[in-house]
Amino acid sequence: MFTNILLHLHRMFLRPFLCQMQAQIKIDNANSANNTEPYTKQYGECGAEGEYIHFTPEYLLNDTFIQLYGSRGRVFVHEWAHLRWGVYDEYSEEKPFYYSNGRIEATRCSKNMEGQFYKVTAGGSLQLCRIDPQISLPTDGCTFFPDRNQITNSSIMFLPSLDPVTAFCRENEHNYEAPNMQNIKCGNKATWTVIFEDSVDKDALRSLKPPEYPPPIPSFKVVQRAQRVVCLILDVSGSMAGSIILLQQQAATHFLRIYIEDQARVGIVTFSTDASTLRSLTTIDSDITRENLIKLLPKVASGSTNMCLGLSQVYRVLYEIIFLTDGLATDNIAGCAPSAIQSDAIIHTLAFSDKASSALKEMADKTGGKFIYASDELTSNQLMDAFASLTLSTGDYTKEPVQLESVGKRTSDWFNGTVSVDQTVGNKTSFVIIYEIRFPSVYIQSPSGSIYTQTSMSHDGLLKTVTLNIPGTAEPGDWKYSIQTTSNQAFTITVTSQASRDDVPPIIVKTHMNQQFNDGSKPMIVFAEVSQNYRPVINAEVWATLESETGSVHTLQLLDNGAGADTFQGDGIYSRYFTKLVNGRSSLKVRVKNQDVQIRFAASKKSGAPYVPGYVVNGVVQLNPPKPPVSEEPLEVGSFTRTATGESFEVKLSSTTPPNFPPNRITDLSAELQEDTVFLSWTAPGEDLDQGTAKSYEIRWSFDLDMLRNSFSNGHVVNTAAVSPQEAGSDEQHSFNLSFPIQNGTTLFFAVQSEDEQNATSETSNIAQASKILPGTKAPGVSNPGMNLTVIVISVCVVTMVICFIVAVTTWAVRRRKRSAER
Repeated sequence: MFTNILLHLHRMFLRPFLCQMQAQIKIDNANSANNTEPYTKQYGECGAEGEYIHFTPEYLLNDTFIQLYGSRGRVFVHEWAHLRWGVYDEYSEEKPFYYSNGRIEATRCSKNMEGQFYKVTAGGSLQLCRIDPQISLPTDGCTFFPDRNQITNSSIMFLPSLDPVTAFCRENEHNYEAPNMQNIKCGNKATWTVIFEDSVDKDALRSLKPPEYPPPIPSFKVVQRAQRVVCLILDVSGSMAGSIILLQQQAATHFLRIYIEDQARVGIVTFSTDASTLRSLTTIDSDITRENLIKLLPKVASGSTNMCLGLSQVYRVLYEIIFLTDGLATDNIAGCAPSAIQSDAIIHTLAFSDKASSALKEMADKTGGKFIYASDELTSNQLMDAFASLTLSTGDYTKEPVQLESVGKRTSDWFNGTVSVDQTVGNKTSFVIIYEIRFPSVYIQSPSGSIYTQTSMSHDGLLKTVTLNIPGTAEPGDWKYSIQTTSNQAFTITVTSQASRDDVPPIIVKTHMNQQFNDGSKPMIVFAEVSQNYRPVINAEVWATLESETGSVHTLQLLDNGAGADTFQGDGIYSRYFTKLVNGRSSLKVRVKNQDVQIRFAASKKSGAPYVPGYVVNGVVQLNPPKPPVSEEPLEVGSFTRTATGESFEVKLSSTTPPNFPPNRITDLSAELQEDTVFLSWTAPGEDLDQGTAKSYEIRWSFDLDMLRNSFSNGHVVNTAAVSPQEAGSDEQHSFNLSFPIQNGTTLFFAVQSEDEQNATSETSNIAQASKILPGTKAPGVSNPGMNLTVIVISVCVVTMVICFIVAVTTWAVRRRKRSAER
């Protein structure tokens, strides 16, 4: 069934998928030794497309992994569901077991999936699992071994390795109680429901017809050549005259000197009333070739803006086109755009004007290119940043420039700052200062105190740039720059570098919005991924600047806390909702820094097919070979700075009143029961999504998960009069006693909604569950099959109920402090 669906989608979505293949399926080495697990990087909301699937060459070539993870075809379907349809895993490594109706259950879907519980010892033998008296669940190391033959055929998001598994979980089989990411992120929806109701293919899947048989022969199309082929199409019409043509020249110069790689082929075309080819495709084989191309860049602007003439010069052959214009076409760009889209060109469009034709964005969207709006305000440095973002990675980041800094200021005195060069970069480090009016005094100091002045720099008076190229490998540490002027003028400084070693990829940053167009009906999310060779970089300080074409600027700190817009805590994906929507086009720029050496790498939190330690065959557990151990090589990084530019986005509000967004949905609600006291904890939402402070909380509970999920208002109300919401991102805690004694074996379910000052109510939180297990008289253990519990709990609460309550509260508070410290 899955193969048929994928083949059908292949025909329906072939071109848009292939145009983004560089990022959607990666076959690349692992991020650390022996880490060969297939996975999908996803950090959007439920139903949103993921970023990419990562397979390692060893996984694809070594048949041993079929036994560990299942057939490659099934694993691919599992990963495809993450990537294309935005569903999540139905197993959980953090919470592999939960308590339900007097039984310990494995976290799985469907619940009809049968198996046994055992712990594998260091020597490779099996022993019965034991129970942790603090949580009444199996201790670490206890594993669910599924039966090789099952009576159910779902679910592919739980165990694609089982032969009987041929379907996704539907609503009638979905395990709503399982504490897995599918339930947490998707509001306890079944994967089938998300695919058919919430995914990008929901409309197509509803009308899906049986595919042809036999299926058609797959077709392939080249979307990127081994060596890059780029054509700059530059607007030299009269409306570009003055400062804009100079900005274009400065940015294109920086691109040709720094960003275009050796052995790439570059051509230059200009257009105004007519179009001219200034240089046909030329191989970049030396610095002399680069400088010769730079000399050809246009310096004068005049005439009309015939965009179609410029496009017609180049797209007959496979190119990557960088099309720069102020967007004020005098011909019919919408009429020639379809021909450009049907060509083999990848078209990036850079627009200066807020009146730029929508055809420019359409060409970029439909050919796999980027659309970037750039302000002509010098201090924004947006055009330099735009060219820096137009790189098509070969996957070898050690050979690609990294932008460490990009900042501007208007002053008549000093312009000072610090750029941190870390251990992963240092080669080909350059400082480029652009000034507006007069040549300033420039001083750059290395971490060891060496000072570079104008005598060590190159100055181009016509281009108004000052450049310092650091010889060899730049010294790691903080580099300080000071620029002095007596004239009131604008400055920018751009610092780039490359990897210091061929075998150590640098820390890189990628950023984008979750939408390129917004009408105000849904919030937007800013994402920034900070990584080093697929390894998440956490504890960094990440700020996004969103600047509209009208000049309004909003600065937003992005967080990696697993709350609000952020999907997973500690995965190196920093996220935040953007609520200050302004009509028109806006640009996105992210700055990442770390100055206190608290930065570290983390184990990647990711979605992927699980390793299966073994199966139950005829009542006997048969162990699989152990999963290869993953070894992380420590890498000292130190302080660092990075900047990155994302695609521009457009807002067209349907109302003159800015949208009022409710508090964000809480996704990390957790619950504990100690005696008759309930302890709840969660991360505070905001007044507007994940910003500000909500007005109030409404907490409800039920014995029935489905009732609470489908009809929150019918749940039992918890008195929250004493709960005062804290600022978004804070840890919230609330404890209370119910109006009746909780019976042994009882499982309760809890959910929260929050409200803002305008009485807008959030979506219902994830549903947390807690069970009460009283002390037993038998030794702790779990029996197979059936998983009924007999538990012994040594309790210190033996004097009075008052002492019990004090101990319970103290234990819970200690746990909360420990969890906060771990964050």
